[in-house]
Amino acid sequence: TLFILIISDTMSSEEVAKAFVQHYYNTFDGPAVDNLAGLFQPQSMLTFEGQQFLGPGAILEKIKSVGQVKHEVKSLDVQPSSTPSAIIIFVTGAIRIGGDSNPLHFCEMFQLVSTGPGAYYVHNAVFRLNYGL
Repeated sequence: TLFILIISDTMSSEEVAKAFVQHYYNTFDGPAVDNLAGLFQPQSMLTFEGQQFLGPGAILEKIKSVGQVKHEVKSLDVQPSSTPSAIIIFVTGAIRIGGDSNPLHFCEMFQLVSTGPGAYYVHNAVFRLNYGL
């Protein structure tokens, strides 16, 4: 089933970004991680530590391969993208993988593209761990 993040069409880019990031990481960290597939479309691409994954199936397979995680968002920045119907979101934070007590620093970038008033999907996502910080 296709799920597109539906957000009020009167929200600012910052409000859309905050709502998306909260939804994305809460879903990623919870038992319903399969629900993330609906945020992606066939042309969506995830680059994870330099490896590219195209389309919802490949992206979800990669996300699930990471295992049990807990994200803690530290900062969030938003910019308009190349069209008025898209926004860029840059997130930094800490991630605990598999219950490890030592969090790793990460950064992740998303480009959300609108499919209609208040509806967005993830067109691009880039994830990197930040070592030695």
